Amino acid sequence: MRNGLRWLGYGVALVAVGFAVVLASRFGTDPGLVDSPLLGQVAPVFDLAPLEGGESVSLDELEGDIVVVNFFASWCLQCRNEHDALTSTANAFGDDGVTLVQIAYQESPPNSIDYLQTAGRSEHAYYLADPGSRTAIAYGVFGIPETFFIDEDGLVVGKIIGESDALTLGATIDAIKRGESPGQSVTGDTQQRPDQ
Repeated sequence: MRNGLRWLGYGVALVAVGFAVVLASRFGTDPGLVDSPLLGQVAPVFDLAPLEGGESVSLDELEGDIVVVNFFASWCLQCRNEHDALTSTANAFGDDGVTLVQIAYQESPPNSIDYLQTAGRSEHAYYLADPGSRTAIAYGVFGIPETFFIDEDGLVVGKIIGESDALTLGATIDAIKRGESPGQSVTGDTQQRPDQ
């Protein structure tokens, strides 16, 4: 009888360990690194005012361009590191049917404006406010920087999680111009809050 109970105990323990392994492998990963469900789907529309206020910019009015949507904040180190690459990419492709849209993430417009006055801007880019983070939520942003690539037909065909560089940005845009869907890549860490 004792041997039977012992084997039953081993069996229960083995099942518990197996269950724990399944849970750990399924839920132990960073949810921000899961492939975006937006890939291959129509991009969520937005209609956002520039950081300084004024006439809003909608995704619909950019139809026909490749649109690069980047979520950023001045408190994000990786965002600061990639800013020059985004600006130079916007300048390089701006006359070739590519539009950069940078959307401030969980930050007041004055803070974003102050940051951009120092970091610089591209004349081929829009810098927009996102009150209530509605657009970030629609895009499933988990941490920043995150960059989405929308093709000429309005489909999300690429995403970069983490700090990007000019080579990666340019190669992704070139792939979209060839009719390819680059998919998602993880290039580094992201930040969820200013205190990280």
